[in-house]
Amino acid sequence: MRRLLRSPLVWSMTALLVAGAAFGLYLFQPWKLWVDVRVQEELPQVVEPRWEDPTTTPPGPILLAEGEFVSQEHATSGAAQLIEQPDGSVVLSIADLDTSNGPDLRVWLTDQSVDPDDWFVFDDGYHVELGTLKGNLGDQVYEVPADVDLDRVGSVSVWCARFSVSFGAAALEPVPPTD
Repeated sequence: MRRLLRSPLVWSMTALLVAGAAFGLYLFQPWKLWVDVRVQEELPQVVEPRWEDPTTTPPGPILLAEGEFVSQEHATSGAAQLIEQPDGSVVLSIADLDTSNGPDLRVWLTDQSVDPDDWFVFDDGYHVELGTLKGNLGDQVYEVPADVDLDRVGSVSVWCARFSVSFGAAALEPVPPTD
């Protein structure tokens, strides 16, 4: 038995097994299944659904588009809104997000339609990463870069960059201007 334990083959196999386990833990990060990250950022309060009068400045944030999250790879719920701030900048507001935690989660604006059964399409066309998901629970706000073509944006996805799948997504329906 001692001779077997001193064998280079046993030591090599043990080292390979330990390295494989370490790589698997790094890749899948299974502890995140039990760890939730709650975010409670202040969400912008929309004053008007859409402001069309170019001669006046809106009194506050304006709702451009909105939608509800649907589950894809993981159960996901919450609401998303694209909001124009009084200074002209645009933010994505996510309210009451509830999804699984996971490795390398990102927030993407995309041109893809949302289908609960199609988790892989969001990197096929136009997509813009707004940043790392701040938390898998709660309210959060992301700045939309000024060069994003909002006319091409049709959805938002909680995207797992590690495995190229969407945990959940929301179709962003444009809000018609008020008169």
